[in-house]
Formats: sequence, structure tokens, C-alpha cells
Amino acid sequence: MSKLRIGNFEFTSRLFVGTGKYTTYELMRDALTESGCEVVTVAVRRERMVDGDGRNIMDFLDPARYTLLPNTAGCFNATDAIRTARLGRELLEGIENPGSSWVKLEVLGDKKTLLPDPMGTLEALEVLKKEGFTVLCYTSDDPIMAQRLKSAGADSVMPAASPIGSGQGVLNPWNIRIILEQLKADDPNYPIIVDAGVGTASDVTIAMELGADGVLLNTGIAVAVNPLRMARAMKLALESGYLAAGAGRIPRKLYATASSPIEGVIGAN
Repeated sequence: MSKLRIGNFEFTSRLFVGTGKYTTYELMRDALTESGCEVVTVAVRRERMVDGDGRNIMDFLDPARYTLLPNTAGCFNATDAIRTARLGRELLEGIENPGSSWVKLEVLGDKKTLLPDPMGTLEALEVLKKEGFTVLCYTSDDPIMAQRLKSAGADSVMPAASPIGSGQGVLNPWNIRIILEQLKADDPNYPIIVDAGVGTASDVTIAMELGADGVLLNTGIAVAVNPLRMARAMKLALESGYLAAGAGRIPRKLYATASSPIEGVIGAN
């Protein structure tokens, strides 16, 4: 795979993986390894930094191996999201991780659907860009909102495949395709990461075959019956989808087309 570039960041793996919902830190650590990811996203506001035994999550995330991506999950207004982004920067500066200069921005509309608040997202984006952040914006699959976020300075737009943690996969591939077409029209390398709702490996492949530059997921691995096996599957699925997208699929046809020519077959009159 070619390298993925977002702002000043560059990665070989295009799979971003979260740290929430794992039953143990050891399982989280091993699943991240199996996924082959280079970017690990941490919910600064929500994440239990210390478990029941007093162990810190950072003891299981090698800052030399992973670029940590602080996110503002759990924020329902721009003010809280901006404050959380600043806190994430401070935490990662303390461990000298390059992730201190970027943030995944989430401003949510309500606790039931966890759909994004578009106005709050734009408000927070404008402030964070002025403060020098590289900002990856979680958004819905609305092409108009995606365009506005890019125009406002988002370094990457991250449309949801489906609601967070729902496992429904890509519900509206047509909107994702429109977002890809519009945002890349004058900038083919503009990074678009499909985020949220991934349930299994085929969902990742579909997202990549549509032309996405990467996929961010958490629940699909962490809550799987076998997280380690699923993490490996997600890695392979992303690679498969990436290769297929660049290979050019055959056109869909209503009727059959023989793989071998009919003319000249043995016994034909």
C-alpha cells in the first residue's frame, strides 16, 4: 500500500483502532498488535485511564510504536470539545508522542444516537485550527456538511458508515461515494477516513472499495467473540479492499458473459 498522509503525519497502515471496551488491557494490547495499526485513538474524556488494579492504560500503549490520536468522544458542545482537545495535547506532550499535535474532533448531538452536532463541530474546528491542531472531523454521511468541514480547514473528514458502535456497516454507500467525489475533485490526495459502525471485516473492505483512504474502528474488534482473530481479519480486509479499489472491478451486467469464447469450441457445428 502507498502511505497515507494527513497533515504532517504519514503512515503505512490505513487502519486506525480505538482502545475502548476491551475486557483487559492485555487483550487491548494484543489486539492492537494483531491489527497492524500504527494509529491508536484514545478518548481523553471517556477513557478509564486506570483499571481496577491501579494499572494505567498508557503502560500498555508503546508511545514509540504508536502515534496516539486523542479524540473528544463524549463531548456534546464545542466548549467541552475544545477543552478536551487541549487536555489531550498536554497529556501527549508529557510523553513526547507526536500525536500531541492532532485530534479527532467529535461534537455529539445527543446521547442516544451519538450523531454529530454539525454546528458545534464547525465551531470547535475553527478554534482548534487557529490553535495549530491537525483536525480530523467525525461527521455524518451528509456530503454538504463534509464539504463545509473541508472548507473550514479540516485536515481529514471522517464520515460515519453507520451509528457509533452499531455494527451496521456502510448503510449509505452512495453518500460516501458523493463525499469522496466532491472532496477529492480538486485534491485527489485529500484524506477521507470512514469512521464508526463497522461490524466485521467485509464492512472494512466495502469502505475501502468505495475509495476511502482508511477506516477507524473500535467496537468491531473489542466486542467480537474473538477480538484477536477479528483484529487480524480487519487488517487483511483493509488491505484487500485497498488493492481491489486500485485494481478496477469489472462492470456489472444484467446477463451472463462466458469466461471462455463460445466460438470454436470442440464439437460445435
